[in-house]
Amino acid sequence: MGEKTKKRIFAIDYGTKRIGLAKSDPFGNFAQPVGTFPPEKITTVLSSLLLNDPAAKIIVGYPLNSDGTKNRMTGVVDCFIEELKKAFPDLPVETIDEHGSSRHAGKLLVESGLSRRKRQQKGRLDCAAACLLLQTYLESSG
Repeated sequence: MGEKTKKRIFAIDYGTKRIGLAKSDPFGNFAQPVGTFPPEKITTVLSSLLLNDPAAKIIVGYPLNSDGTKNRMTGVVDCFIEELKKAFPDLPVETIDEHGSSRHAGKLLVESGLSRRKRQQKGRLDCAAACLLLQTYLESSG
């Protein structure tokens, strides 16, 4: 009778200035934007969110070149992932190739009809990219 509550999946689009954060609905069908946060605050934000929304895992966009090789940001994200694993040792952290995600998210924002001014607000693209990464993950693992 009582259906077991499912856990959400959180997704992160890492940036050195801003981190876009998204979460799935409880059934893992859709990505929802959470917001954009400074890197130094993300573990505090996640800790707070996890109190109300238990998570199954965290997905982190992994920066690779178009040929699949690592670039200068890959090492930065590797360090960030290690910090996440230390902060949340019981929560699996997985990566997903983020190549082209910001460009694709920008196109989606244009198609959504948002004004140029709103599209250019700091953080809107980062949050949209996190949603896109998560939706891609949900569709590929569904």
